[in-house]
Amino acid sequence: MGVKVAVVGGGSTYTPELVEGFVTRANRVPLDDLVLLDVDAERLEVVGGLAGRMLAKAGYDGSLTLTGDRDRALEGADFVVVQLRVGGQAARYLDETIPPRFGCIGQETTGPGGFAKALRTVPVVLELAEETAKRGAPGAWFVDFTNPTGLVTQALLDEGHRALGLCNVAIGFQRRFAEVFDVEPERVELEHVGLNHLSWERAVRVDGVDRLPEILSTRIDLVADEREMPAELIRALGAIPSYYLHYYYLTDEVIERQRTERTRAEEVMDIEAGLLELYRDPDLAEKPELLERRGGAFYSEAAAQLIASLHEGTGDLQVVDVRNDGAIPDLPDDAVVEILARIDREGAHPIPIAPLALEMLGLVEHVKAYERLAVEAATTGDRTIALKALMTNPLVRDYRTAVPLLDALLEGNRRHLPRFFPRSPGLP
Repeated sequence: MGVKVAVVGGGSTYTPELVEGFVTRANRVPLDDLVLLDVDAERLEVVGGLAGRMLAKAGYDGSLTLTGDRDRALEGADFVVVQLRVGGQAARYLDETIPPRFGCIGQETTGPGGFAKALRTVPVVLELAEETAKRGAPGAWFVDFTNPTGLVTQALLDEGHRALGLCNVAIGFQRRFAEVFDVEPERVELEHVGLNHLSWERAVRVDGVDRLPEILSTRIDLVADEREMPAELIRALGAIPSYYLHYYYLTDEVIERQRTERTRAEEVMDIEAGLLELYRDPDLAEKPELLERRGGAFYSEAAAQLIASLHEGTGDLQVVDVRNDGAIPDLPDDAVVEILARIDREGAHPIPIAPLALEMLGLVEHVKAYERLAVEAATTGDRTIALKALMTNPLVRDYRTAVPLLDALLEGNRRHLPRFFPRSPGLP
């Protein structure tokens, strides 16, 4: 029996990545109904056109539906993949430019920018999950790729949804180490620990042998350059931090650099304009090289692999965002963590690991407290809770900073925050 996959945010320039993943795993995912859902009809037509040509080139004989009708898209879906961006790149630009006015890092997933994105995103994703539970196929899976992924997944699992979160950071590490050691990616297994965009690699096993000590002793400069962190810091940690940790470890340096750099939002706007122009080419039937500059490398492989494993129940190992359930000692069972898990039809089962070092545990607990407050703020529209969330965020902390910063973030995102700005009765 075939599988129906609905992609929320199907007009995203990422979609060809996802389509490629399904095409290359056709033997594992018997896809016969792919639905791309988007509120932007023009983008959907352009991206959907390329998706259709890619599927046709691969010999796909199922259906491809482009729609703006949410109910139609979710009806009977076995898997719902969410890759939306509430407010588009314009909202991302605010995430990156409002915080620096208050001496904070401007970034779309961490710090106050990530907080603003969470406020916009969590209510929308929860509503989609509720509709999926009503309209989807029995046992439908809700797969979130929307940032801030860990925080959004925390909200989903707190509400009891059949959901998993997915990020491309871990698979990017795996592919990079496979390249370094000149082996197939399947031979590389990571001990990836922490939270989404707050993670470390504590082991890099190639054919079962941990090569991390070798990396830290002979390839440390390469790692330091790619992580944008001092080699001495990485040696002291005894683990390889994700790129996003430089926001926490080198905060002042990042803030200073952001004063003169062009924002990533502006770069992405230009890249997306170029991508959409390429997608319009009726002769194009494969993802263009420019897509690599958009970010999200290996997203197609991670997402398609996860869906294939959930469908087949093969017990594959993959890094996902999931309830801790005792896997990381000292963290609550209901805390959503990013960790290696065994995937079957019942979901993701995290692999138990040794306790986190204190310097890791302290930061993880700090950020998890912020995430829980941010979820509560997003779902209630309570300004006091929102203020507590900002003050708890390690990249804000200070009350005198948090108060005016919160006002600016809420006002800048007013049209996307109905819980904070309810309309008066009788107004359109």
